[in-house]
Amino acid sequence: MTTRKIGAIIFGITTLIMIGYTIYRLLTGKNVGFNEIIGISIALMLFFSVAAWGNKKEKDGIYQDDELGQKITEKSSKISYFILLFVILAAVAADQLVNGMVNIFLLAALGLGIIILPVVEYVIVKKYQ
Repeated sequence: MTTRKIGAIIFGITTLIMIGYTIYRLLTGKNVGFNEIIGISIALMLFFSVAAWGNKKEKDGIYQDDELGQKITEKSSKISYFILLFVILAAVAADQLVNGMVNIFLLAALGLGIIILPVVEYVIVKKYQ
C-alpha cells in the first residue's frame, strides 16, 4: 500500500471522528464553535491534498511540482476563488434576510474578495514586464 493511500485512510478516519464528535456535541446540546469547525476543515484539507497528489519517490499519480500539477493548481485556485466569492455573497444576502441589516465584516470580506484577484494579477503582470 502506498504512502498516499495510507495517508488518505488516516486523514479520512480522522475527519470522520471529528465530524462524529461534532454531531455528538450538537445532539447533546453543547456549543459547536471555532475549534470544531476549523479542525474539520483542516482534516478535510489534508485528506483531499493527500488523496490528490502523488509521490515522486513511489511514482504514483500526478505530482504537484510537474507542469500538469501546476496547471491543475492554477485552475483549481481560480475556480475556488469564484466559489468562495459566491459563498460570501450568499452569506451577505442571508444575513440581510435574517437580521435585516448587513454585517460590515462580511461586506468588507466580499469587497476584498472581489478586488484580490485583479490586484494579484496586476502585480504578477508587472513582475514579468
